[in-house]
Amino acid sequence: MSAQPFAFIVDDEPAMLDIASFALETQGFRTATFSTAEAAWAALTRTRPDIVLLDVMLPAASGMDLCRRIKSTWHIPVILVTAKGEAHDRISGLEAAADDYVTKPYHPRELALRSQRLVRQPDSAQALHTVWGTLNLDTTNNAAALGGNHISLTINESKLLNAFLTHPGITLSYDQLLMLGWGESERLGHRQMIKAAIYRLRHKLDETVPGSSALVESVRGTGYKLRSPGSSTARDTAQQ
Repeated sequence: MSAQPFAFIVDDEPAMLDIASFALETQGFRTATFSTAEAAWAALTRTRPDIVLLDVMLPAASGMDLCRRIKSTWHIPVILVTAKGEAHDRISGLEAAADDYVTKPYHPRELALRSQRLVRQPDSAQALHTVWGTLNLDTTNNAAALGGNHISLTINESKLLNAFLTHPGITLSYDQLLMLGWGESERLGHRQMIKAAIYRLRHKLDETVPGSSALVESVRGTGYKLRSPGSSTARDTAQQ
């Protein structure tokens, strides 16, 4: 990432483009704005920004579609910006692999701070590789490996997996996971947001080694935990 982070902002409302670009530029970002998903994609094929702020409701191709396309091609953080605040809309955005979401109307400084958090360079503690059995995590590159097989992760998935790996066998509550994964102490609908992120993480583990989603165990009504290395299920799965 360059010293001055670069953001793509995609919204079909000129006023929202102005607000978002001003908010980020006052926090040291360079910005480029686009009114359609097609224009943003064309620019992405030529230039890689450090983050994309993406409105969900766009003409022709939707923001959700563009988010999936970006995430299947590059490791670029995406914040979805939408007027829809219902839980199912937030979950749909997270299932599209977005790293965060903001609902309109939003406070411009909040948008800028969320963007800063996602593009911030990892500190020395975050840059360490974390290893558990044959599952290891590189938080610098938001990538994991299981049984020698590579797994690409979003920033939040990487942070959640790191939380599990550094607390093996310990149940982490939804509130703890919100702080560890998103750096926030509270957020409306955070349980659904965490469940969606854990679902994606488990799916990626299963795609790599079938049955490995069992490594992340749901603790009913409380949160999640990484199975203890001493448990037979964890030991058998990690050794596959």
